[in-house]
Amino acid sequence: MKFKYTARSTAGETAHGQMEAESEIELKNMLAEQNLSLEDVATVTEPVIRQQVKYGLFQKISVVDKIFFAQNLQVMIRAGLPMAAALKTLIDQTENKLLKKILNDINDHVVRGITLSDALARHPKVFSELFVNMIRAGEKSGKLEEVLGQVTVQLRKNHALIAKVRGALTYPIIVIIAMIGIGIGMIVFVIPKITDIFSEVNATLPLPTRILIGLSNFIINNGLLVTLGVIILIWLFMRFIKSKRGRHLWHRLLLKLPVLNSILKKINLASFCRTFSSLIKTDIPIVQAFKITASTINNVIYREAIDNMGDQVRQGVQIASILPQYPMLFPPLVVQMITVGENTGSLDKLLEELAGFYEEEVDQTMSTLSTIIEPLLMIILGIGVGSMAVAIILPLYSLTQSI
Repeated sequence: MKFKYTARSTAGETAHGQMEAESEIELKNMLAEQNLSLEDVATVTEPVIRQQVKYGLFQKISVVDKIFFAQNLQVMIRAGLPMAAALKTLIDQTENKLLKKILNDINDHVVRGITLSDALARHPKVFSELFVNMIRAGEKSGKLEEVLGQVTVQLRKNHALIAKVRGALTYPIIVIIAMIGIGIGMIVFVIPKITDIFSEVNATLPLPTRILIGLSNFIINNGLLVTLGVIILIWLFMRFIKSKRGRHLWHRLLLKLPVLNSILKKINLASFCRTFSSLIKTDIPIVQAFKITASTINNVIYREAIDNMGDQVRQGVQIASILPQYPMLFPPLVVQMITVGENTGSLDKLLEELAGFYEEEVDQTMSTLSTIIEPLLMIILGIGVGSMAVAIILPLYSLTQSI
């Protein structure tokens, strides 16, 4: 890697030049041997022939691929391989065609003098701001191997957390879809046949039966219109929650819903603690750590709170005194642990313990989620089936009474 530097001699004279070195620390040591003190440094980049990688419609880089990249790169750097040789080995090993193209692009830029973090930053769709900034911090501190290990742990924990949530929600979603499908099937195929029986009898039908028959006739006669209406409503809802105001209202509502609010808070707290801990371990300035952490949080309410915390910390306010401003988002446990961490200088370790605690809480909640939701689903199913049964049985009962 080539650096352009400004240094000062022991006599106070300024020296400018360019020099090849593996890192800024090595450059500093090399200049010190010449009795020069490094004052300013910048990497020297050369023009790159390779064009920007184009992403296919169905091509993607999974979290597993990113873990593969971080973990294997850490192993090779620990073994003493130069960065270019390590990237070349990764290119040969990976089976993902898109990742192979991206690694080729990264390798081309690293060979020409760009830092690994800057080369990764060329692909924001694949490598997040958190990923890039942690690598950059590792390069500046000379602890790239250690930081890559932290990145690997971060990716694994986040991936495991998301997988647990998705796995737990699969059962209730399937049940709800099945319930809707059965309900539509009953209205479209079963009710019309029963309606034919009632039409032969000249009698006034009960209100529930008339509502059910009216609903069935409307859906059958206006099936295309109903389908189009449902699609438009879903589209409008999705568009609303993607807008700034809509997303804010939707995320605030989710944090107030029974059962769901507790799960979402634990997930966001686990993500906040894990990410913030990883960043401050790499000696990234604490204000910047807040900004990067905020960008990784999905919930807008938490994101705005964390971003605001960074602004207040910049003004000299302690983190522990800011957290009580958000009692709905940060429970007393988090406030107390962070207070102790700030006072003892072990904030990163305590945040890591908090992250583990909330990840375990989420795991336990997800394990029992089906047990919690199952009675609710049964009640909804019972109400739906019961209402339909009443609407069908009432006129039959009335007819038998009149005979």
